[in-house]
Amino acid sequence: MRDKTQPNSAEPGDRLIRAGALVFFAGAVATLVTVAPLLLGATPFPTYMFGLSMLMGVGFLIAGAGVLRSIAAGRRAARAATQPQT
Repeated sequence: MRDKTQPNSAEPGDRLIRAGALVFFAGAVATLVTVAPLLLGATPFPTYMFGLSMLMGVGFLIAGAGVLRSIAAGRRAARAATQPQT
């Protein structure tokens, strides 16, 4: 029996993973911009800029939630495929 899933179809959790990756990379850029003046000897940015670095952790959590959602959907599909039809 052939799998009916299209190669481009979006699985549950894919959008969360993509959004998490975008937020993570935004946080990574903010971290580089915030730390650069400290390494170059320039005046450091205000304290709230260091808060933007926390976007890396937030993005990681969002992507992790997407992975968990994708795992749960896969388990539900596998469970439905193995149950006998009545």
